Amino acid sequence: MKTTTRLWAGAAIGALLAASVTAGAAGAAPASSTATGAASAATTASATPATAARQGADDTPQARVWLTTLDRANLLTPQAQLAFGDTRSADPTIVIDPETTYQSMDGFGASITDSSAAVLFALSKSERDATMTKLFDPVKGIGVSLLRQPIGSSDFTAASAHYTYDDVAPGKNDYLLRKFSIAHDEAQILPLLRQAKKLNPALKIVATPWSPPAWLKTNDSLVGGQLEPGTINAAAYAAYLVRYVVAYKQAGIPIDYLTIQNEPQNRTPDGYPGMDMPVADQARVITILGPLLKVASPKTKILGYDHNWATHPNDLANTPSGQDPEPDYPAKLLQTKAAKWISGTAFHCYYGDPSAQTALHEQFPDKGIWFTECSGSHGVDDPPAKVFSDTLKWHARTITVGVTRNWAKSTVNWNIALDENGGPNLGGCGTCTGLVTTHSDGTVTTDAEYYTIGHLSKFVKPGAVRIASTSFGTTGWNGQITDVAFRNPDGSYVLVAHNENDDPRGMSVKVGSKSFDYTMPGGSLATFTWPASTAFDDGLAPVAIDGATATATSASADAGLAVDGDASTRWSSGQGQTAGQNLTVDFGTAKTFSRVAVDSGGNLGDYARGWSLEASTDGTTWTMLASGAGTGQLTEVDVPGTTARYLRVASTGDAGNWWSISDVRLYG
Repeated sequence: MKTTTRLWAGAAIGALLAASVTAGAAGAAPASSTATGAASAATTASATPATAARQGADDTPQARVWLTTLDRANLLTPQAQLAFGDTRSADPTIVIDPETTYQSMDGFGASITDSSAAVLFALSKSERDATMTKLFDPVKGIGVSLLRQPIGSSDFTAASAHYTYDDVAPGKNDYLLRKFSIAHDEAQILPLLRQAKKLNPALKIVATPWSPPAWLKTNDSLVGGQLEPGTINAAAYAAYLVRYVVAYKQAGIPIDYLTIQNEPQNRTPDGYPGMDMPVADQARVITILGPLLKVASPKTKILGYDHNWATHPNDLANTPSGQDPEPDYPAKLLQTKAAKWISGTAFHCYYGDPSAQTALHEQFPDKGIWFTECSGSHGVDDPPAKVFSDTLKWHARTITVGVTRNWAKSTVNWNIALDENGGPNLGGCGTCTGLVTTHSDGTVTTDAEYYTIGHLSKFVKPGAVRIASTSFGTTGWNGQITDVAFRNPDGSYVLVAHNENDDPRGMSVKVGSKSFDYTMPGGSLATFTWPASTAFDDGLAPVAIDGATATATSASADAGLAVDGDASTRWSSGQGQTAGQNLTVDFGTAKTFSRVAVDSGGNLGDYARGWSLEASTDGTTWTMLASGAGTGQLTEVDVPGTTARYLRVASTGDAGNWWSISDVRLYG
C-alpha cells in the first residue's frame, strides 16, 4: 500500500462505506431534460413487427420476413409474407418447439463510449436525432434495448488523456472520494443516454470499469497494474463503484447491472485503462460491494468476470510469476463466498467460442449469462464491401445466433458509433467498427453490426424467452443454415436464421402442424415473425430422451450424434445405402410416444430412400411400427401409442449416397 496516507482503522472504513451510500453523486450535475425532436430518417425496417402479434386470427397464419444480404441490396428489408400450410418440404426443416424453453432475454445493443458520444455530438442536431432514432426507436429504428457503459474512459475515448471519476495527482489519494464527480459525462454521454431512454423506455444499462482510479493501484497508473492489497483498498473501490451507480441514478440513468473489471485477465493493455484482477481480488471487492448495493441501489445486480470465452494465450503468457493464470476464472469466481452477490457472468468474443457459456451454465444453472462485448475488426486495407460481408457473416453465425443459442441473456457489441477512421481511440483497437459510422461530410451510414444486432433487437423484446429450434449450422462454419428462436411476452414468435453458405439454400420452418418454405440467399441473415395461433396445435408434446445412447451397423462410434439433441451433428452410414443398415437407440428407460421424427439434417439427399421403424421393450423382441419411402430430410411417422425402451431405424432400400441421421425425436 502507498505510504502517503494509510487509513487502517475500522472506523475509517465504516465512514468510507457510509459516505459511498449516503453522499450521493458528489459533484454530479443534476439531471436535465433532453429534447429529442422528430427524426427525419428511419431504417428501411420501419414497419413495426409488433403487428405480427395481431395477425393470424384465422386458420392461415402469415409469417413476416426481413432480410439482409451481403451485397447490401437488402438491409433489414421487408419481404413478401409467407403463409403457413400443410405441405411438407424435402428441404432441411427447422422445427420450432415452443414448449421447450431456455433463458429469458434482457436486450441487445452496444456501448455509447466516450468516442461514440464525441462523433455523435459532432453531427448536426437533426442528423444526430435521426441517428439516435435509427438506433433506439423500436418502430422507426432497430430498438437497441441494452447498452454497456464504461465507468470512466476505455480505449475508445476522445479525450486527450484517460480518466476516471476520481483522479488526483500522482502519489496522492482520495479514500473518502471527496473529488468524485461524473461531470465529464454530463457534457455528451448522459444527454445521449437520456435521449436513448426516451426513445426506448425498456432500455437497460450494464456498467463496467476499465480501471479503478490510479491511486488505488499498485503502479499508480490507469494502464496495467493490480488493485492495491488490503481491505481498505477493496472497500474504497467498492465505494467508488457505488458512488457511480448512485450518481447515474440521480442523473436519470439507473444502472441495471454492474461488472467489476473489464477483461480482468488482460494483464498488458495496449496503452489504455486496464487491470490484472485475480479471482481473489474480484471476490474481495464483490463481498464488500454486494451489501452496499443492497442498500444504495437494490435493483442493480452484479455480474462477474466480463472477459473472453477462454483465456487468451497472451494473457496466460503474461501471468506474473507465482500467480495462478486461472484459465477457469468464471467457475472459480462462482465457487467463492462472493457468489451469493453475483447474478451471473459476462463474456466477450475475442478468444474461444460460445459453447463456453453452455458449459458454465451446466455447471452453475442458477446463475445467468450475459454477452457484453464484441467488435468486427478487419484488415487495414480491406475494401468496404469485404468489411461488410466478412463482418456480417462472422457476427451472424457467432454472435447473433451462437451467443443466444448458448444461454446468453444479452448480445452487446462494442462502440455504437465511430468515425470513418474507426475512431477516435486512445490505445487499443485500430480496426474496430461501430453499429454506425459518421463521415466528415456530416452523414451517417449503417454498418454490418447494425444489422446483426438489429435482426435481434427490433423483433426480440426484453422478457422474451428463447425456445427450442433445430439448427444445422455451427459457429465454426459448416455451410448450413443456423438459427435461433424466441417467444415474445405478447405471445408472438421470432426466428432469426443465417445461411452460412455462399450459395442460396432452401429451408422449411415447421411449427406444430403448419410449415412454410423459404430460400435464403447466400450469406444472408433473415428474421421471421408470426403470431400465436391455435392453427399450430397438433396435440403433441416432445418426449425427453436425455441420456439416450445409440449403436449402428456402420460408423457406430458416431451413432450417439443422432441422439445428442444437436442437429448440426450427425451419424452417417459412411457407405452407400443398402437394405438392413440400421441405427438402434436405447432411451435408457421406457418411453411412451405416438410420433417419431427422423431428421437427416442439412445435407440434401442424405435421407433413407426406404425406411422402417421397430420398437422393443427388451432389445431382443421387436415390433414393426411402420415403414415407407423417404421423400426428404425430415421424416415424421405417426404410430399407435407405443411404450418402448428401444427404437430401431432401418434402411430398406439401396442408393449410392450415404444415409445420415442428425436427430431422432419422440412426441406424445
